Amino acid sequence: MTTPTAWDIKMLFDGECPLCRREIAFLERRNGRGRLALEDIAAPGFDPATYGLDQAAVMGRIHGVLPDGRVLEGMEVFRRAYAAVGLGWLLAPSRWPGLGRVFDAGYRVFARNRLRWTGRTDAACEQGSCALPDGR
Repeated sequence: MTTPTAWDIKMLFDGECPLCRREIAFLERRNGRGRLALEDIAAPGFDPATYGLDQAAVMGRIHGVLPDGRVLEGMEVFRRAYAAVGLGWLLAPSRWPGLGRVFDAGYRVFARNRLRWTGRTDAACEQGSCALPDGR
């Protein structure tokens, strides 16, 4: 039997990504009820296998873990994280037919380019933690 959690979703975020850190700080300030849990994938000792993932997967896009252990990715993680801190209305349009696809596509573009856009070149990732499959 699993112990119930106090959180609604755990975000797996890249603590070495400046934009990601800014977003996490924004969410943390609003997480007074503790409904959002956070785990830094760049922290020493982080093991993506804990969630059935590998390093390339967690670096390639945002992931979230639900209390029952299910893993989500992409915009759905943001939708649930914002809802957990009481700001679900901000991302409500991302669920609307048609517009949802635009949000999802926009996130995929960001995820593919975030390392480059945040100045994390190969030199910044020499330990291999930033490596993505297929040169993404």
